[in-house]
Amino acid sequence: MAGIVLLFACLVQAVCAQTAQVYSPDTQRQIYASDKFHHALQPLSKIAIGRSTISLDSHAWVKARPRVLGTNGSDVDWVTVSFRRTTPNVSDWIAVFSPADFNSTACPEGLTIYDFPKLCTAPIKYKYATDSTRYLKRGHGLLSFRLINQREDFVFALFTGDVYNPVLVGISNKVAFQHPKAPLYPRLAIGNTWNEMSVTWTSGYGIDDAMPIVQWGPEWKDDQFISPAGTLTYGRDDMCGPPAKTVGWRSPGFTHTAFLKELWPNTKYSYKIGHKLPNGSFIWGRKQHFKATPYPGQDSLQQIIVVGDTGKAEKDGSNEYENYQPGSLNTTDRISEDLDNIDIVFHVGDLSYSNGYISQWDQYNEMYQPITARVPVMVASGNHERDYPGTGSFYENPDSGGECGIPAQTNYFVPGKDSSKFWYAVDYGLFHFCVINTELDWREGSRQYEFIENCLASVDRQRQPWLIFIGHRVLGYSSSASYGTEGSFDEPMGREALQKLWQKYRVDVAFWGHVHSYERSYPTLENVVVSNEKSLYSGTFNATIHVVIGGGGSHLSEYSSLSTAWSAYKDVDFGFGKLSASNHSSLLFEYKKSRDGQVYDRFWIIRHPVDVLGCDSINYFCPEKTLAN
Repeated sequence: MAGIVLLFACLVQAVCAQTAQVYSPDTQRQIYASDKFHHALQPLSKIAIGRSTISLDSHAWVKARPRVLGTNGSDVDWVTVSFRRTTPNVSDWIAVFSPADFNSTACPEGLTIYDFPKLCTAPIKYKYATDSTRYLKRGHGLLSFRLINQREDFVFALFTGDVYNPVLVGISNKVAFQHPKAPLYPRLAIGNTWNEMSVTWTSGYGIDDAMPIVQWGPEWKDDQFISPAGTLTYGRDDMCGPPAKTVGWRSPGFTHTAFLKELWPNTKYSYKIGHKLPNGSFIWGRKQHFKATPYPGQDSLQQIIVVGDTGKAEKDGSNEYENYQPGSLNTTDRISEDLDNIDIVFHVGDLSYSNGYISQWDQYNEMYQPITARVPVMVASGNHERDYPGTGSFYENPDSGGECGIPAQTNYFVPGKDSSKFWYAVDYGLFHFCVINTELDWREGSRQYEFIENCLASVDRQRQPWLIFIGHRVLGYSSSASYGTEGSFDEPMGREALQKLWQKYRVDVAFWGHVHSYERSYPTLENVVVSNEKSLYSGTFNATIHVVIGGGGSHLSEYSSLSTAWSAYKDVDFGFGKLSASNHSSLLFEYKKSRDGQVYDRFWIIRHPVDVLGCDSINYFCPEKTLAN
């Protein structure tokens, strides 16, 4: 039997490993086993791919059609998978692998193919065979999978033994997109200056294959500019640990970023991402549109979405595990439906929850493409982007699944000289944003603390009256059960380090994620409620309002049973926030639920620039002054 298994492995890939370092079975199981934390977060981690065996059943078959996808130019297509097994079982399931050659020859160098494991790359998605309602009675099933262009071909595999002890019994024909290398998933972000837009996208073209470019210009102008793009990628060895370095690895293709400069304020532009091929021909993505940012301090209606902890879900119903990220599709739909009334999106971190399964970044980028292609999206780093032991993260946990921030910083542009730090400032019309990275040290004396103070101090409040602070973990106030257990209702050392800066520089609102629900505080300083007004805050600045906005899609978080006097409104549901301002004196915040897009909480701040220039209302901080004339 061992000889048959080895022969099969060679036939599928047509290449067999010549030499391999042999680890003990215990060591290999440690390498490939997903830990308990990953099981709770990423559906693919439920699959014990390292325990897989191969036992092809001559009476079983799997067929997929159509063989060629995207013939209409689309980057999405549906595949019908029919399958048969003479001994159907409730533990049977269908997995989608990409690339199609997925057997043991794809194992990382240094792992034997002769004993354990037989397969060492996770599928990109899966469904149970019993999703086809008559499978158990007839032994024949029919399932539909929604595939997106991920630069490689696909194959469908029939397993038995559930996902905990998978046994491969059948494999389908290969299917592939007609143009697998096509430029896809454009992602806008504000560039290094207020009047610059960055455009990032993904393709299968490396720097030696084609020249990445963006064709763009004002919508009303026939002449178009051409801007070149830089190209980045990363490899398995750039990952910090498993599963990103092992079963979760998949080539990310190439990421390209171009900068569209000297934009005219509030002007509508069109653009197309593309590549110039060596033969002089071009391959283009779809024509897209965006509106340039307003001039800093300009009075005009400016509408800003704030969302966090979204994750991703599959529109074909695959990949679900404990219904972990059920709200992400609703959130995406509600925001997409209202894009005519949205200028920019801020994501407070925990984006894809790929957790080391690199294929999921493509899935996430495709799901958010209706938003990212039309409005700039500025992201913060969360624990599921950055944290991994021994990699410099402030928290020594494996939440990123070995990614240690590299896929996130490659996929999403943020302004600044060092994108890996993920702390930066953004000017948008009447607003000044300070985005921090809670996964790196923020305490006094750190480089990030220095950035925070410089960011807060640099804004001209007579020009840009609204000062907004954004981070992932709650350094402000949260009534969540987890923070309540710790007793501080925030991250340890959070408020102690930063509240004097928030008060000194009069931060209007601080947004947080990490807790998967919604909560808004009264203006609060040092655990004391400074104003108990419910929905209208006017006059002299008193204290910062803290908003937890982490209900973007991932599983919901419960609140502590302890009463917190500073909590003005809380809601255990999926949702997002919206800031609106059109002048220097009025700011509106609204909390909307993802299920219907309706407003369930709101507050106004009515304040003139002079109200933030003198002492605050409680004299906690007053500017220095002299008695001299």
